[in-house]
Amino acid sequence: MTAVGNGAQTAGRPTRLPRSARRKQLLAAAQEVFVAQGYHAAAMDDIAERAGVSKPVLYQHFPGKMELYLALLDTHCDAIVAKVQDAMRGTTSNKERVSASVRAYFDFVDHESEAFRLVFESDLRNDPAVRQRVERVEQGCIAAITDTIISDTGVSRAHAELLASGLVGAAETAAQFWLASGRQVPKAEAEALVAALSWRGIASFPLQGESA
Repeated sequence: MTAVGNGAQTAGRPTRLPRSARRKQLLAAAQEVFVAQGYHAAAMDDIAERAGVSKPVLYQHFPGKMELYLALLDTHCDAIVAKVQDAMRGTTSNKERVSASVRAYFDFVDHESEAFRLVFESDLRNDPAVRQRVERVEQGCIAAITDTIISDTGVSRAHAELLASGLVGAAETAAQFWLASGRQVPKAEAEALVAALSWRGIASFPLQGESA
């Protein structure tokens, strides 16, 4: 098994990296092991070996396997929420906002790291700490879209949250289905199809000041 990172070892001894760089290296190794084996089958020995460090070095940064897993979840959960927030803020075109939101989910599931499996396919979904983070992704994405819908249409928060949950659910489910079915539709075309479906629904709600 090849060690992650550059210069993980020199002459049989671990290279001294800055703490932040070492942490990044360990998280990268842990991600590869968790994605390949799942949480329960993964072992700290496997992660240390993958990173090219000793177990004591690994434990200096993370007291246990769960702490490693949660640190990875935090990173990727925050990333997908940030992408949806950026989709809302990056343009004033609501049609492009819908497209960018859908694209965020397709990009996430299609990334070569397969980090989406930690968020959407975790074998720890029933663990309270993991469940809280996964729910935070959904709630964060819904909140970003809700605020935009309220701002543009003036509908109530309850109505806006329901609409936003539909958009998020469609994008997430379609992206995972697209990947699981073997990418039979080209990615750009798949994104456009899902975005068009969502846009045709949300576009029926007039902007504030417009007649229905």
